[in-house]
Amino acid sequence: MNIKSATFLQSNTKIDKLPAANKPEYAFIGRSNVGKSSLINMLTNRKQLAKTSSTPGKTITINHFLINENWYLVDLPGYGFAQRSKKDRESWKKMLDDYITKRKNLVCMFVLVDSRIEPQKIDLEFINHLGELQMPFYIIFTKVDKIKELELQRNLQAYKEKLSEQWEEIPNIFITSSEKEVGKDDVLNLIDGLNEQLKGSF
Repeated sequence: MNIKSATFLQSNTKIDKLPAANKPEYAFIGRSNVGKSSLINMLTNRKQLAKTSSTPGKTITINHFLINENWYLVDLPGYGFAQRSKKDRESWKKMLDDYITKRKNLVCMFVLVDSRIEPQKIDLEFINHLGELQMPFYIIFTKVDKIKELELQRNLQAYKEKLSEQWEEIPNIFITSSEKEVGKDDVLNLIDGLNEQLKGSF
């Protein structure tokens, strides 16, 4: 897929205020500071489409972008804000669950995981939660340029083993690097294929 246009539409916390659900929608989410904004910028060929920050938990709204005038890319709040209050975390969890369960044009989600670290409980719990909500998703391992191949394969295997404890079939996995543009075509080709399947559905 060739990204010809990428336009920021809005940031919101209210599900009923989101853009009209008349186009396929793909949401990106991950633990705070996993490299989500950098990945979105890489996929869309825009340096500052999604705002990057070294401060975990900066994205606290549902951010919509219109891609090629025919599908939505959504930047969701990162989970696991260690510095946020319990009340804030609970309100964001409710917002996310409402979005996941009520957004009718949401095709699937991409869960970002830092390839450099061993399986984290918070990532696994969120992945299992998506399963409970029956939300289709893919896993994207980020920052693979910052890890040696042997270590990457070891971490991937560790994740697969952990996931196999809860899942009969391991979710599909993408390997990416925002700096090296690794995995860019793989992710965009998947979205392109899903868009083709969904033509006429909205």
